[in-house]
Amino acid sequence: MTQAATIDMAMAGTALPEGTEDASRDYEVVRRTLQAITENWREQPSLEELAHDLDLQPIQLQRVFSRWAGITPKQFLQAITLDHARALLKDSASVLDASLEVGLSGPARLHDLFVTHEAMTPGVYRAKGAGLTISYGFHPSPFGQVLVMATEMGLAGLAFSDPGEEEAALEDMTSRWPKAEYVEDRAATAPYVRRIFNREEWSPDQPLKVVLIGTDFEIRVWETLLRIPLGRATTYSDIAERLGKPTAARAVGTAVGKNPISFVVPCHRVIGRSGSLCGYHWGLTRKRAILGWEAGVSGAITP
Repeated sequence: MTQAATIDMAMAGTALPEGTEDASRDYEVVRRTLQAITENWREQPSLEELAHDLDLQPIQLQRVFSRWAGITPKQFLQAITLDHARALLKDSASVLDASLEVGLSGPARLHDLFVTHEAMTPGVYRAKGAGLTISYGFHPSPFGQVLVMATEMGLAGLAFSDPGEEEAALEDMTSRWPKAEYVEDRAATAPYVRRIFNREEWSPDQPLKVVLIGTDFEIRVWETLLRIPLGRATTYSDIAERLGKPTAARAVGTAVGKNPISFVVPCHRVIGRSGSLCGYHWGLTRKRAILGWEAGVSGAITP
């Protein structure tokens, strides 16, 4: 099962995108703020209270948060509420129908990343990656430290880790294809970071080339995830319906949880039918951060 990619991703240069280091530092403030909001949301902590816990002045927190998210902490809190999550689900099934009509190259793109993809043959997956060479490297990103993994065919893995968790993240990802050869090569993986996290690089003229490595069913689920537009969400049961397996919501959930290409293949946009966020392999705090950031990017929460 192979779908030919149409255009190679530009790989010139190895410098990280301008501002990525700052965004990564900002994310640590955002992460701790989100943690405080999540743990104390019933008290609706004020900006002053949140800033005090971070040993910052309120104006400092406001500036850092707004620079990172494009919206204020108060607006961000609105973006991660249950009501907003339910709004994301509005007509979720028809969103998938519409995306099928326009195709993967249509306007309903993954936050304008314009992804083109191909799937490895089932034999490669069954062989646990034997014969495959995967380059990897850790880099700063707007959502913390990111592990990027790539083959000569394109991006194969993207995982997040908090400080001190890099070894566990690498072990988690390499265990998916245990017989592949792994080569640390930050120079090879850095251009992917620039392409993924620098919005100025999101162009239909340079689609991001992705390779999906999994079972046939997992790949079908991941391809469906690619059709969920920015600022929208869907449910496990809607994906199961789309795949013609209405009773397979639990299996869909398992496949979503195994998605190896976080953020690019937006498993964070799958939530419970009630609007609950459910689980996320890289942590619910990060899922809230990504959804809140996307709300600011898409204009779903007006500054």
